[in-house]
Amino acid sequence: MIRGFLHRAVLAGFVLAGVLVASMMQQARAQQVVADLSRHLVAITTGFIGTEVLLFGATDGDGDVVVIVRGPDRREVVRRKDRIAGIWVNAGQVSFNAAPAFYAVATSRPVTEIVPQRLLARHRIGTDNLDLRPGAAVDAKLLAEYRAGFIRNKVRKGLYMEKPGGVTFLGNRLFRTNLYFPANVPTGTYTVEVLQVRQGRVVSAQTTPLLISKIGLGAEVYRFAHRYSAFYGIIAILIALAAGWTAGAVFRKA
Repeated sequence: MIRGFLHRAVLAGFVLAGVLVASMMQQARAQQVVADLSRHLVAITTGFIGTEVLLFGATDGDGDVVVIVRGPDRREVVRRKDRIAGIWVNAGQVSFNAAPAFYAVATSRPVTEIVPQRLLARHRIGTDNLDLRPGAAVDAKLLAEYRAGFIRNKVRKGLYMEKPGGVTFLGNRLFRTNLYFPANVPTGTYTVEVLQVRQGRVVSAQTTPLLISKIGLGAEVYRFAHRYSAFYGIIAILIALAAGWTAGAVFRKA
């Protein structure tokens, strides 16, 4: 009799645990934002002129969506030029460690209307909130100038961009946005982070990887040039000499 009671108690405990786990999973699912990309590989071939990748997804209800695309982090050097004796020369430089080579933000509304400043800094939303750390100690005022110049150069090249209203909703829950990558986009592994914001709080987030890679003949030449730079330089010189000799011979005959 005691054994039967213990058996029923253990069984009841398992049932209760299962109900609690199911309830927790249901609550977690209720807070999730689900998103995906139309493709997870952007192939750069000869003649690549840029491309768009569609991001689409759904939320669990009301709220706004923020999409952050971040390219591979790397060391970036910013140089300042001054005019000395009528000639523009490099007068100084600052290096930023682990700066994103590509950065883009798209939002369903202007970001300042949906995310408080403390969350902008925490989630690094917007170019003003990027964590750009110099490789060496720099005066604060000078650092601000170099930082502004760095971001300005990236924006001019199309590698840093912000799109308020770039995320559109189809109904109450479905959303989409087009992520544009220009012809000069760096190769590497990217992260696409989707945040669901409700009443000034990030209630859910999802991160999806994206790979941008060179393929084909251009990729082989690129790898050869980086692995065997000396041989690549010699071959380039020989090709230039051959082209010059051929052009000279043609013009002499003409």
